[in-house]
Amino acid sequence: MVRVKRWLMTKKRHNEMRKSAKWFRMMNWNVFSRVKNALMKAWTNAYKSRRLKKRDFRRLWTIRIGNAVKELWLNYSTFIGMLYKAKVKLNRKVLSNLAISNPNVFAKVVEFAKK
Repeated sequence: MVRVKRWLMTKKRHNEMRKSAKWFRMMNWNVFSRVKNALMKAWTNAYKSRRLKKRDFRRLWTIRIGNAVKELWLNYSTFIGMLYKAKVKLNRKVLSNLAISNPNVFAKVVEFAKK
């Protein structure tokens, strides 16, 4: 029976992981045990940050809408309540973009929600 040498596949796997860690600092890019730990930490933080990004953007849109509505003598919560009662199906991202780029159209949306 032929002996199987495993170093080739191990070396390939290690090199692939090293390529992923190419820009890491200190020994975190060339010492395999450190590469493995650094990549696990980086991937964990990337996973968390992808979720946090959604939360941060929603908070940003809320603040922008709140500031735009303050200029029209309303507050955020009453404006959102009026939108739900008027059955306006615009999400916060669209409303914040309207408030920034087209304040006149945003004012018309506010007027529509008031009726």
